Amino acid sequence: MNSEIRQLQPTQLWNKFADLNAVPRPSKKEERVIAFMKAFGEHLKLETMVDSVGNVIIKKPATSGMENRATIVMQSHLDMVHQKNNDTVFNFDQQGIDMYVDGDWVRAKGTTLGADNGLGVATIMAILESTDIPHPAIEALFTIDEETGMTGAMGLKGGLLSGEILLNLDTEEDNEIGVGCAGGIDVTATRTYNEEETPEFKIGFSIVVKGLQGGHSGMQIHEGLGNANKIMNRLLFDGFENFGLRISEIDGGSLRNAIPRESKAIVAIDAMHEDAFILEMKLLAETIQTELKTMEPDLKIMVSKCETPEKIMDLGIQEGFTRALYAAQNGVYRMSADIPGLVETSNNIARVLLKDGHIHVGCLTRSSVESSKLDLANTLRATFELTGCEVEFSGDYPGWTPNMDSAILKVLTKIYKDMNGEEAHVAACHAGLECGILGQNYPDMDMISFGPNIKGAHSPDERAQISSVQKYWKFVLEILKNIPVKA
Repeated sequence: MNSEIRQLQPTQLWNKFADLNAVPRPSKKEERVIAFMKAFGEHLKLETMVDSVGNVIIKKPATSGMENRATIVMQSHLDMVHQKNNDTVFNFDQQGIDMYVDGDWVRAKGTTLGADNGLGVATIMAILESTDIPHPAIEALFTIDEETGMTGAMGLKGGLLSGEILLNLDTEEDNEIGVGCAGGIDVTATRTYNEEETPEFKIGFSIVVKGLQGGHSGMQIHEGLGNANKIMNRLLFDGFENFGLRISEIDGGSLRNAIPRESKAIVAIDAMHEDAFILEMKLLAETIQTELKTMEPDLKIMVSKCETPEKIMDLGIQEGFTRALYAAQNGVYRMSADIPGLVETSNNIARVLLKDGHIHVGCLTRSSVESSKLDLANTLRATFELTGCEVEFSGDYPGWTPNMDSAILKVLTKIYKDMNGEEAHVAACHAGLECGILGQNYPDMDMISFGPNIKGAHSPDERAQISSVQKYWKFVLEILKNIPVKA
């Protein structure tokens, strides 16, 4: 229970995390958490404001003896990804997250935990509330809607902040110091199609793909995790090629920034092929499970008879659509030639919805190189336009270009080595951090990103490591004491 979380060390951080996780805070529905943060700042009698898009800014003066240090912006985002297991009964709009301790990890019961980026928010709250932590002047920036468009960062106007240094607390490896990130663009393909009456000689089948790990569509895109939408399309394509399978509906995936874990389709086949179809699907399912057994040991593919659907999609459209989805790039498109091990460009086929004469495919394309991002987006556009879809680009945001001469980077790397006896891993990440966007209106701000170990973000397997949070908290306190003097 959450009372168990409040007893963990450091208690001031975990208590703030428990307070925050009691407030529903889905992306684009942040009204309650905005009010919560505003009330928090006002209760502390600190200068508090909510800007025109909903970002909350709380300012706290320097502690005694730290007045000559540079003002810092401590930044995290308020919203969280809402994902749950299909068998979990939970209303994200009304319930707080139900957390528990599992050895050295904090988890949630059947849902995402909200450690991304709630632990960053809780860290800043604990420091704002503290009376015994030395720190320079702080401008706490709590942005909204990071997970589904970064509209908070995009809407933050210049002139609201005066800080010289920004500490972004949204990295998920405690030995990593982030100096760059990928930009992203949403690619959405849609079209309408004619439905046909299902012939009397056909019977209905339900195909379900479930049990995949899912996860962060940027940070984990290179891990070889299964994508439920691609797996489902492989099954449907094979069923059509061998048995003339006809599609009635598909519902796969959910959020663009989450690797899809589940998909369900309703199809129809000729009754005479029933036994052969079941056998073929069983063999193909076993093949796919064998291919993915290392990364996806819990993958389940279930094929069962169901009520025959009344309508099926137009045959020509079905052929074109399944081929387009087969051809569409999913996963890593290009590795960085400049930074070893870094994914440069990728795509996540996140959402496939086909029903009642409408097709919707939602993708998130990421890249640390703007030209490569557009190249892949155009590749997807061409693929889906060939089958008659209209393709829209939206939610475009820039990456964050690394600055290896950053003054605050030198401070953090020295502190990390002194505290841990080893070098920190200085890296760019294949995820969307807000630093690149914030830098557009605050180009002179020196930016850095770090955080504790968080695994399985954007999935119900999300978990935060308790010992890592303790390490990270000590790192934060040491950083605050060593912020350089004002420029």
